[in-house]
Amino acid sequence: MNYLITIIGPTAIGKTSLSIALAQHFGCDIISCDSRQFFKEMAIGTAVPSEEELAAAPHHFIQNKSIFENYSVGDFEQDALKKLDELFAKNHIQIMVGGSGLYVDAVLKGFDEFPDIDESVRTEINSKFDELGIEFLQEKLKELDFEFYKKIETENPQTLQNPQRMKRFVEVCMGSGLPYSSFIGKRKNERNFTPIIIGLEADRTIMYNRINQRVDLMLAEGLLKEAENLFPHKEKNALQTVGYRELFDYFEGKTTFEFAIEQIKQNTRRFAKRQMTWFKRTENATWFDFQTDRNEIIKNIEKLT
Repeated sequence: MNYLITIIGPTAIGKTSLSIALAQHFGCDIISCDSRQFFKEMAIGTAVPSEEELAAAPHHFIQNKSIFENYSVGDFEQDALKKLDELFAKNHIQIMVGGSGLYVDAVLKGFDEFPDIDESVRTEINSKFDELGIEFLQEKLKELDFEFYKKIETENPQTLQNPQRMKRFVEVCMGSGLPYSSFIGKRKNERNFTPIIIGLEADRTIMYNRINQRVDLMLAEGLLKEAENLFPHKEKNALQTVGYRELFDYFEGKTTFEFAIEQIKQNTRRFAKRQMTWFKRTENATWFDFQTDRNEIIKNIEKLT
């Protein structure tokens, strides 16, 4: 029996250090499913593990792509499962760690199968979006799949502001003539491993303080210079993320430097809150305070293997 120890939790909670401790104990590798850490141009702003941490255990899917490449969650699902097949041939226990809930779900559960959409539908939606903005997509989804719209509004409201995902929902509805939600949960994805899911959490005040400290550390390590180098490519999808957008606004003269830094901290805190909302819905997860002794977590895992 293969086991995939999966460490989840908000940003800056200590997932990396726990994953390394577990990898050293079990003699295995680490699959990273932090979608921001895939990109080699974004080391500081995504809190990529240090050289010492990367050397402490074998890591995969860290800085393995460029912001100039298209890399979807579906691509990652296929790549990660292929890598896990290789790793399980050496050790029946492996580790996955990261704060990107959608990418965690992709590996653990897979995705539903959707119909091919005619290119003309996609063109029409893009044209309407360019003309009318995100409100067009919101109203169209509300019209074509009201129940799914209300579910997003309740559980993951920031998705309603995400043009890429909203376009996808609408194009499936328009292209198939069926609600997007009618395709969810129909496909059974087989996995050759049993997940053991470990969640790390902390009191909100502690979590927010850790986030603020991490942002200060990123600045000390050169985040401003990194963002400056990436500014000419600010339209790239990978850069539409906390830590870069705020500095891009500063470079464009829209905000002061001090305000941009406060915005990074605030937006990262909001991001952490959304992560916890997503991860707390994870079935069969065992949650630990981030300061829990590693040996206690290891004993808990060993009971399940």
